This record gives sequence, C-alpha cells and structure tokens, in this order.
Amino acid sequence: MRRLISTGSPFEAAYGYSRAVVDGSYIFVAGTTGYDYTTMQMPGDVAAQTRNIWATLQNILREAGSDLSGIVRATYYVCDQNDLEDVLAVCGSVLRDIRPAATILVVAGLLKPEMRVEIEVTARRNSALT
Repeated sequence: MRRLISTGSPFEAAYGYSRAVVDGSYIFVAGTTGYDYTTMQMPGDVAAQTRNIWATLQNILREAGSDLSGIVRATYYVCDQNDLEDVLAVCGSVLRDIRPAATILVVAGLLKPEMRVEIEVTARRNSALT
C-alpha cells in the first residue's frame, strides 16, 4: 500500500514531490522547513522555524497513521553552525523520550535564503492509530 500525503504547499506541486509517502509500515517524510503552511509565512528566528517544523511533522504523521513517537530516523540540515544549539534544544525537547537515530549536517544553504533549518524523518505507522 502506497499513499501520498500533501500539506498543500505550492512547492510540492511545482517541484514534483510529496510531503510524505506511506509505504507499508513506514512513513517517509520529505525535508520540511519552518513555514506555517496555512499562511506561508516563515519566522526569522531559527527556534521558531524548528518549532513550526515539528508541528508540521506531527500533523503529517497523524494523517499517515502515526505520531512523533513513531519516528525512527531524523536528519537535520542547518545553514549556520551558530544555529545548532537553538535547533538542537527544540529537537531535544520534542524527541527527549523518543530518541530516534539522528544526524545533523551543516549545509551551505537551503532552497530559499529565509530557510535556516530543514528536517526529514522516517517513522513507523502505529497500529493502534490506524
């Protein structure tokens, strides 16, 4: 069973990808940035961007039949090494008890200059939620 999930972001249709793909027991969530997808506004603060990302991820995982506790892998992309502590503080507060395998990378840039952090995750579907 393969199902595509969208947030309605204009980037998804324009660039030919899905926010998430549910394939069997797994949910593969594309790199997600800190936009508030209802307003398409991006906060300037990297911690606020990171909180927005986790809110989006939580909604996507819920729609896919899981929740944040189903995350088994996370990859963080940060553009400025000076932002690492702020990003990791938010991630730590969200994932403190979940503790997925994780990688953080400092990258030269993301798609748009206002994007300071991007997170992608892989999760397992939660049979209790489906």
